[in-house]
Amino acid sequence: MQGEQGRNYRENFSKAFVEHYYTTFCANPVNLGSLYQESSMLTFQGEQFQGSQNIVARLNNLPFQQCKYKITSVDCQYSGPAGDMLVFVSGSFQHAAEGSFFYVLNEIFRLNYA
Repeated sequence: MQGEQGRNYRENFSKAFVEHYYTTFCANPVNLGSLYQESSMLTFQGEQFQGSQNIVARLNNLPFQQCKYKITSVDCQYSGPAGDMLVFVSGSFQHAAEGSFFYVLNEIFRLNYA
């Protein structure tokens, strides 16, 4: 999709995806498994994980049990001929275990259609 219709689609889709991802991440990260495939990669604090099972195992073993998030902005653009999307999120993230406050400076999702 191109033009105004394409931009609206990208904006709506990316915002819905990001809201779903972070809501699930804070509530029960094991439920994120369906968003990853065996070729998916996650780099978390300098460590790399490949495949749905490995990524979910890492997300499910974080040093905190509860978190909060606030999304400040979501930007999205097409990336590739198959309609893949690159999503850039900015906002803040707080894990409740220590009351520590973090913000997400850069986070990139690349949505690939199978």
